[in-house]
Amino acid sequence: MVPELVSIWVAGWVVSRQRPPAVKHPWGHYIDVGRPDRVGRHVLPDPDASSVRAATSSVTTPHTWLTLPVEVETAEPWLPAGWVADRAETGHLMATDLRATRPTTPDGYRTTVEQADGVTYVRVHDTDGGLAARGQMAVLGPATVIDKVVTEEAHRRRGLGSFVMRTLADRAVREGAHLRVLGATDAGRALYETLGWQRRTGLADCVHRP
Repeated sequence: MVPELVSIWVAGWVVSRQRPPAVKHPWGHYIDVGRPDRVGRHVLPDPDASSVRAATSSVTTPHTWLTLPVEVETAEPWLPAGWVADRAETGHLMATDLRATRPTTPDGYRTTVEQADGVTYVRVHDTDGGLAARGQMAVLGPATVIDKVVTEEAHRRRGLGSFVMRTLADRAVREGAHLRVLGATDAGRALYETLGWQRRTGLADCVHRP
C-alpha cells in the first residue's frame, strides 16, 4: 500500500505545484522542481539499497534531492558518498479516508474557495483582508493530495488549520474522492493526527551535496 500512496502523492504534488509530470524511471519517479536549492527530486516508492544506488548514480547536479518512504535511520546506510540525509526536511507520509464534515468559518474570518488548473485553493482572511490561513489540493480521481497548509503565526491556535483541512476534504468528497494523502512536517503531523490522519511511514529526504 505504501508504494501506491507514494505514487499518488507524487502525481498530486506536481499538479498542486504546477510542475511538469513526473518522469518514470526503473527505480521510481523524477520531479523537475526547478529551484536553485532543489533542482529536482527522485522519489522511490519501494526503495532498497540497489534502487537507491541506481537512482543516485544517475545524478550529477548538486542540490538534487532523493525522497524515500522509510525512516531516516534506514535510508542513511544506503547513501553513497556526496549524499546526506537532511533530518530537518525529513517528514511523514500520511493518509486517511475522506468524509464530509461541513465546517463553518470561524468568527472574525471569511473564506474563499477557488479552483484553477486542477488545483483547489482555500484561503482564510481576517477582517482587515489579511491572509490568515491557506491550503490547496489536487484531486486525482478517487484520491486527493493535500498541500501547502499554512496558518500565519498571528492566527494560530484558533482552529484555522483544522478548518482549512475540513474545507478541502468536503470539496474533495463532492468531486468523488474517497482517499486523501499528504507529506507532513513534524508540526503538521500533530495537527493531522487530531483530524484522523494516520502516519504510514517516514519520508526520508536526502540531498546531493558533493
